[in-house]
Amino acid sequence: MSIRHGLLALLERGPRYGSQLRTEFESRTGSTWPLNVGQVYTTLSRLERDGMVAQGGRDEAGHELYAITEAGLTELRTWFEKPVDRTSPARDELAIKLAMAVGAPCVDIRDVIQSQRRHTVKAMQDYTRLKAQALVAVESGGARERDDVAWLLVLEQLIFQTEAEARWLDHCESRLIRLSALAPPTDSPTPVPAPAPAPAPAPAEPTDLTSGTPGPR
Repeated sequence: MSIRHGLLALLERGPRYGSQLRTEFESRTGSTWPLNVGQVYTTLSRLERDGMVAQGGRDEAGHELYAITEAGLTELRTWFEKPVDRTSPARDELAIKLAMAVGAPCVDIRDVIQSQRRHTVKAMQDYTRLKAQALVAVESGGARERDDVAWLLVLEQLIFQTEAEARWLDHCESRLIRLSALAPPTDSPTPVPAPAPAPAPAPAEPTDLTSGTPGPR
């Protein structure tokens, strides 16, 4: 739903055409989530179907313009006011990968964790470098200051996200080490049960010592 509402937010500033919306969306988010023109026009078509945007004529270059409607403004305000739902989180590929790697005979989960950690730390370093550039742009007060501030906020979210992911990977590795130490060795011989004790012999009958025949009971 973020693309849908993102386009509505851009249209609140005035009528725009498809490729213009794509450019402004990517500029505002630093191309973190790139769009193609097909996605934009498909979303605009659905918004128009739902009565949230309407075609508003053409500009001087002949581009078909779209404008937000009252219904679209109401939807946009509701989106801004409503918290993002965290009770049904989106699927996380890394979490699924580690869950599937537990006990998989063809993979060492520690290698998966270490490989991901290297990638995550590299991404965090890249985001930090981009953040420094964004801060310079914001402090210079250029013509695109609004987009620079928006990009800075996105970058900081990405930095916090990768930091949390790196800590989680460290935790996963520590957890696996502790569980491995507690698990019984898999190659220990199976204990052999002790043999059952032999039954006690029945008591002998008393014998007459003189005749060798059993005596009276």
